[in-house]
Amino acid sequence: MKSNRTILITGASSDLGDHLIRSIADEYEYILAHYNHSKGQIEKAVKLYGEKIVPLQADFANKSSVENMIADIGQERYPDHIVHLASPKFHVQKFHKEEVSAFEMEYTAAVQSMIQILKVFIPVMAKKKYGKIIFMLTSNVVGMPAKYQTCYTTCKYALLGLMRGLAAEYADKGICVNGISPDMIETKFLSDIPDLMIAQNAERSPLKKNLSVQDVIPALKFLLSDASEMITGINIPITGGAK
Repeated sequence: MKSNRTILITGASSDLGDHLIRSIADEYEYILAHYNHSKGQIEKAVKLYGEKIVPLQADFANKSSVENMIADIGQERYPDHIVHLASPKFHVQKFHKEEVSAFEMEYTAAVQSMIQILKVFIPVMAKKKYGKIIFMLTSNVVGMPAKYQTCYTTCKYALLGLMRGLAAEYADKGICVNGISPDMIETKFLSDIPDLMIAQNAERSPLKKNLSVQDVIPALKFLLSDASEMITGINIPITGGAK
């Protein structure tokens, strides 16, 4: 891979974002690292990699905040690659108890924010005839989803539709658009989930364990690499054999 490329990682302060940065830092000139609240995690990356890391704060539930982040990037650092990891904190709730506002907030933060970002950057990628975009999805869009996650699942299906629509539209422009759908990953993203539910998910897995961040990074690195030039519109399940 060319070392003069720039990547934008949304949700870069997450456990997965942090590990991804460490895995690919040597392969990019700039890493545009988005965060909302967890600035400290990004500051650690700055200490490790210096000016290569460009911190970008934005609340993806706020349209103006996303617009300001895009403006802060500046045309000289428009990304060649985008990895969309950002998502509201995972929670479980019965559908009839979930507020309509929760659906609206999750859609705004997870889907609309990405639409805003891509409306600016995809035309530039198309002009260059090159780009790679990866959506973090979920095993809930592979087969039957888990119960009490309708809000989360609905928004991930919206991202899946966005991914496939863009893949179809921009394949002839040299832009690869793909997704990954991991099963439950044991990270701070699950901090609001009962321990029993996490343990039950591990027990249902053929491997009798939940995923770790290290289980997911290789798929992201592959889709970002030159080896995936002929792959677009694909959603890769990472489930350890679970259906």
